[in-house]
Amino acid sequence: MKKTYLIGLILIAVCIAVIITLVGDFSSYETFASARKMPQTQFHIVGTLDTLHATEYNALQNANQFCFYMKDKNGESVKVIYPDVEPKDFKRSDQIVIVGKINGVDFQASSMVLKCPSKYTDSKKEQKEFRAKTI
Repeated sequence: MKKTYLIGLILIAVCIAVIITLVGDFSSYETFASARKMPQTQFHIVGTLDTLHATEYNALQNANQFCFYMKDKNGESVKVIYPDVEPKDFKRSDQIVIVGKINGVDFQASSMVLKCPSKYTDSKKEQKEFRAKTI
């Protein structure tokens, strides 16, 4: 076998391995129930603000903790702990996408994306991403 064929086969094998590795890192939107099954894994969960519960933010007690309840696509409501201040226009958002892990019964979010309603953004959905500050 020629050296060029052998090198070509090795390059193809490396490319396939890289593609398989990248596909394994892609995430889809999950629910709180599936996040509860694997508590060590980070999940993206899409949902809406549960207005039956009040949001919690007390700058004097803990300025880096904002808590709220969110309903996932199955309607399950879970308390979300976000380690930063309440994002601007949080209560006016249509959807919330949180990234994080289940911590006992609560969800510990590391980042959050808000999808704002169209009546505030000239007929286009605006997305704002917020990342928690790292200490």
